[in-house]
Amino acid sequence: MYWPIGVPKVYALSKHASATPSYSDDGLGQRDGAASSAPSSRGAGEPGYAGKEAAANGPTAVTGIQAAHIEPGHGDEHPPAGEIVAAKLSRGGSIFATITRSSLTVWQTKPTVALAAVVRSSQSMQAYGPSTALLMRPDGLIVVVQTALGYLITYTLATDAQALVYRTQLPASARHARNDSTNGYSNYRRASAAAATVGPGESDGIKEINLRFRMVIRIDAGISKALALDEELVVATVKPAAMQCIRWVAENGSSQTSTELLSRMPWLSSKVTVLEMVHDRPMNLSCWITSDGRGYAVQRGSNRNGATDTARSAFQGFCFRDAETEDAAAVKVAINARFSLIAVGCASGHIDVYAVKDYTGNIPLSHKLTSPAASSSTGKLTHLSYSPDGYCLLAGYESGWATWSVYGKPGATSFVTDRTLSDINGERWLRGLSDSFWVGGGCELVLLCSADDRLFSIDMARNAATGCLSPANVSRGILHSSNSVLLYKGHEVPDLTALPSDTSLWQTVQVPNHYLVSQWPIKCTVVSADGKYIGVAGRRGLAHYSVVSGRWKTFDDPAAEDEFTVRGGMCWHQHFLIAAVESGNRHQVRVYSREKALERILHTEELTAPVILMTVSGVDSLLVYTYDNILLHYIIAASGSSVKLVQVGQIGFHGIIRAPPRVRAISWILPEDQLEHGDPSQDVATASVLFLVDGKLVLLQPSTNEYGELKYDMRVIAQNVEYYILTRDQPATLASLKAPDTANGTPDSFTVTGHLGHSLRDSLWYFDGDSYHVWSDIQDVLACAPAELGRDLPPTVRVPMDFYPISAMVAKGIVHGLDADLVQRRDVNFSFFRQATRTQLFLPQVLRHHLGEYNSPAALHLANSYQHLPYFAHALEMLLHDVLDSEVDNPPSPPETALLPTVISFLSSYPAYLDIVVNCTRKTELRSWRTLFSYLPPVLQLFEQALSQGKLQTAAGYLLVLHSFQHESFQVHEFARLLRRASAEQDWDLCRELARFLVGIDSTGQTLSAALADAGLRGAPNGSIVSHPANGMIEIETPSTSTEASGDGHHPSQGEERQQPLTDTNGSAPRSVVDYFSMGTYG
Repeated sequence: MYWPIGVPKVYALSKHASATPSYSDDGLGQRDGAASSAPSSRGAGEPGYAGKEAAANGPTAVTGIQAAHIEPGHGDEHPPAGEIVAAKLSRGGSIFATITRSSLTVWQTKPTVALAAVVRSSQSMQAYGPSTALLMRPDGLIVVVQTALGYLITYTLATDAQALVYRTQLPASARHARNDSTNGYSNYRRASAAAATVGPGESDGIKEINLRFRMVIRIDAGISKALALDEELVVATVKPAAMQCIRWVAENGSSQTSTELLSRMPWLSSKVTVLEMVHDRPMNLSCWITSDGRGYAVQRGSNRNGATDTARSAFQGFCFRDAETEDAAAVKVAINARFSLIAVGCASGHIDVYAVKDYTGNIPLSHKLTSPAASSSTGKLTHLSYSPDGYCLLAGYESGWATWSVYGKPGATSFVTDRTLSDINGERWLRGLSDSFWVGGGCELVLLCSADDRLFSIDMARNAATGCLSPANVSRGILHSSNSVLLYKGHEVPDLTALPSDTSLWQTVQVPNHYLVSQWPIKCTVVSADGKYIGVAGRRGLAHYSVVSGRWKTFDDPAAEDEFTVRGGMCWHQHFLIAAVESGNRHQVRVYSREKALERILHTEELTAPVILMTVSGVDSLLVYTYDNILLHYIIAASGSSVKLVQVGQIGFHGIIRAPPRVRAISWILPEDQLEHGDPSQDVATASVLFLVDGKLVLLQPSTNEYGELKYDMRVIAQNVEYYILTRDQPATLASLKAPDTANGTPDSFTVTGHLGHSLRDSLWYFDGDSYHVWSDIQDVLACAPAELGRDLPPTVRVPMDFYPISAMVAKGIVHGLDADLVQRRDVNFSFFRQATRTQLFLPQVLRHHLGEYNSPAALHLANSYQHLPYFAHALEMLLHDVLDSEVDNPPSPPETALLPTVISFLSSYPAYLDIVVNCTRKTELRSWRTLFSYLPPVLQLFEQALSQGKLQTAAGYLLVLHSFQHESFQVHEFARLLRRASAEQDWDLCRELARFLVGIDSTGQTLSAALADAGLRGAPNGSIVSHPANGMIEIETPSTSTEASGDGHHPSQGEERQQPLTDTNGSAPRSVVDYFSMGTYG
């Protein structure tokens, strides 16, 4: 669900010469000794803390912009520029820090500038060693630099929100002039509109940062790995192997440090050290990787008083991964709190992902990720991290990087690059990755490359479903990046096959800069079901856009915009935007109109708890799910320019859904009678509810107990679900679906069931990171779901995908998606990413499933619904090819179970049957022909049928097959008949191809002469064919033209499809059909 776009922005200290940075001896100047007198923590096994802060008047405070370029050789100091070793981002995302071997730099995220820098002196470098790692307390107020000699140098950060280093002064002519609101309502105006020079998120200007040395901590036992948490600094030591916890602030009556030997932790292997540690605050879980390659899930106990001789350990954990081989040893780990996953990187470069089911050791393997390249090409795994929302996994290697979706669909990668060209252009961001972090909630990715002093920031386009998994967002296809929204326009194209392959079907809409300046990043984007309106919400406020008029509408009053924040999502109903907001301590659902100023709220619904998510269901139902585990049902009563929400029911899921915040999407399924004729107030008692909790799709079905009370039966119907599509939640899709008996081509009603309804009208789709899985009828799932029935769920139809699917366009029979293409050109000195639209038919797999279940009526019913599509015959051809290849490679046993005869019988029901068969033969190997034609009538009979129907090109294809089967007893009579018919219809292209084929099988020309004589074409009044076998030339003469058919003299007229030459079985250029979906010829 993440795609990099464009060219990365590059930041480097060497590009911005400014004031000379301050140099710090890190407290050495205040003591007689150097390393010996530095504050330290006692060795492992010795409880206590001997660290001291340096004198207040000792170190010099470092303030202001200290991003200077110092030439090497300046005294004996080290310049701040140089290879960036590590980087850390604060939890709030407003600042980050980077280190080189000798310097520390603090940056502001927006605008991206260096705020302060400190360069370590020669005395500090000699006493403590070069910097090797960087830690930052999550609130960003303390930065810790780890050195090679086992020291931790701490610095404090202080800032004044009112103090700015620079303040931009703009002339009046640079200000943006805005027109009045459309209805003339608002008298408010912004005091000063943002200028074009101020970018997204830069309204606060450049802050002043005070970076001050705090203390040095010596770890005598050696540092293996350190971790900065909210309350303490956790250090894994080497000799002896132990865990030291150093609190940031000492508590009264207790020690500031505590130490526990690893050997005293019974759940750990003996004689190991901890090499890697990560901690996740939402899950309250840490993961350790030990020197023997094992992975452990660890939780911090309550024993923080420094007593190491108590029976209870301060850490409790268990091993969830063993290292069976050296290549399988764990080296990197990342935690995904949103989906309760742990990704473990192996020494071989492969990545295994585990699912955290509980905190008692139940962490099974979930899935394995496909390697982006061979281990010899990728190098060692160097970095592993999830995006903030958990939907994307980034892995860095010595020679590149790659991304995957949460459940394993490969995404963008740098391993497709031309490495020679990358080296020439100096694009190290494509050649290796040492560290990274996500900015703006995932809208930008900052890469740190090996042996480089630059930061590369790449804009990421995210599927809007990551922030709001609503039916409209999934069905329409909408992305949002750092400053724009991308809307898929393929739904409005009547025939996607008529477009050139390089045509872009994505409309890019720039979000107003004056909104982004203050409210960046965009956190939520929604589109209406008909694709006419778009709504976006950032840190505060919201804005919306009309696709038809091309105009944005934002708040005129900045105070009204800053008064609330969208929390719980948004959705459209007609031209009304419904938003779940928080305003102070109030939780509300507000309704805005596209036609009114945003300051005018049409309706406000007060709630007692924050909203987790909400969605529009059916025609006029609004479902709101809140933090108190209650699903509220509203009816949207809209009339003209007014609207209100009327609550008609609610459902409590106490005891059923244990963690409401983990719910990502919700839908409900009403019985047909209730949907059409029932009282809306009774919907909550009859509805079956679908929840997407983490990656599990859960179905709740209502029933009553012996006392007549409502209860719900729960069943998990799918695992590893990234998103799902319930067709009945998409009125626009239902309206575009045509029933088989709709002869006039007009859409039928919204009825989602019925014998003559569309076969996929009530379908349920979900994507599991590898394939789409489809239940053609959700009613079949509902009938088998109750646990007391003991039934298995009906099998799904699997539709494999070789790209990431955005959505399934059910009415068109197509799945559309995106690939991230890395473009490198020799006429420019940079590379860039672009989005490549991909499409794929899903009809062949669904039809094959029905036929494999011996349900030919269902297959006919489904196929008739799509018969009007121009690429319907192509879909049937793919069906035949897939089944044929499968049975040739794996012959069915016993033969009576073969599916191929059923497929052929099914295809014979359609007029394009003869064309489908012959086109399939042109794209398969000769060894498959006999299997195919063993279930077909004689080839000569098929030739006669094609000839009688006037399908001359198809008849020519059957002659090729006939010659392959009967080349020893070959007769030219059928060729003569086809030549006579083609000349009568003046199809000289076919005549030329037939003549060339006959010359190809008999270079003497006797076969061609016999065919021409049998066809009676010698001296024909409407033209003649003259053969010159000596030079392979065939001339076709007509009363108006004389064309030399040497392969390059014919130019088809407008609207005529250029035909490839007809060749024999030894030829190499069979005619191909139109490649509608950029899939190439198969076979």
